[in-house]
Amino acid sequence: MDKAKPLAIYRASGLYRRFPTVTRTLPYRRRNGGWILFAETISVDHLDNIAFFTGHVVDVMDAWCVGPYQVLLMSGELTPDHRAVIDALGLDCADLHALPDLSKPGLAVFDMDSTAIEVECIDQIAALAGVGEAVSAVTERAMLGELDFEASLRQRVAALKGTDIAVLDEVKAHLPLMPEMAALVASLKAHGWYVAIASGGFTHFSDHLQHQLGLDYAESNQLGVDEGKLTGDVVGAVVDAQRKADILTTLAQQYDIDPENTLAIGDGANDLAMMEAAGLGIAYHAKPTVNARAQTAVTHCWLGGVLCVLSASLRAGKISWQPR
Repeated sequence: MDKAKPLAIYRASGLYRRFPTVTRTLPYRRRNGGWILFAETISVDHLDNIAFFTGHVVDVMDAWCVGPYQVLLMSGELTPDHRAVIDALGLDCADLHALPDLSKPGLAVFDMDSTAIEVECIDQIAALAGVGEAVSAVTERAMLGELDFEASLRQRVAALKGTDIAVLDEVKAHLPLMPEMAALVASLKAHGWYVAIASGGFTHFSDHLQHQLGLDYAESNQLGVDEGKLTGDVVGAVVDAQRKADILTTLAQQYDIDPENTLAIGDGANDLAMMEAAGLGIAYHAKPTVNARAQTAVTHCWLGGVLCVLSASLRAGKISWQPR
């Protein structure tokens, strides 16, 4: 796989023309921006709709681009009404409270299944093993937080007993990265960040992603194998919600990263403890119950939306007019 290029963060004159209040905002006031709005395209009509349905005038204080996305720094407070209208418009937003600093060394820890990659690996294995429907139903309930994660994982792995390990290689050979995952990792690395995976999935796939993406660390569960067949067991302790949080905390200490400059990204209920342990937790294309508990959510953008959020930490004179 060709090495991915970082997503460029830069100012664009077109945004200044579209939102002329940017040119009238004094630089020192931009430091007081309360939240950001981001999407592939943001129009004046979008802002008019937000103002109309919330009853609050929205002023654009600054504007820049992150890869294919446009980012606007907004004045005032991001309210629940704002969030509801913005979501209905198909846009994303983020409060800037407790924002990690992209210009300083940091740590980002990703969930793997349905976050770093587009699929749930255990569901893919189960489908090839002929038990797909039963296993995927349990996976869905576990991600919603309706089932104990460890118990549900052991139940699903038990259903795979007797499956030829060649199935694992078949799933790995067609493992789809989440759109912009490789570019996001390259972007974080370019800014001096460490990047890791903490997953309730399996080492067969997380080890592959660590090599493919050049990650600093990856930890997940090991499937039991005997004579070329899955035993239906998980070897060793399960990587559950608390273990994910512990991985983030331990890596931050190991890499000498300030706790407030850590980031956790995930989509399921078993990612919430990791998000709470991080300086900033981002729910990515997650269920409403997870979005409600996470500090920030990226719902409509791909993973480049994570960099849109972090880019707001660079706004004080650190964003160039030249893409870089």
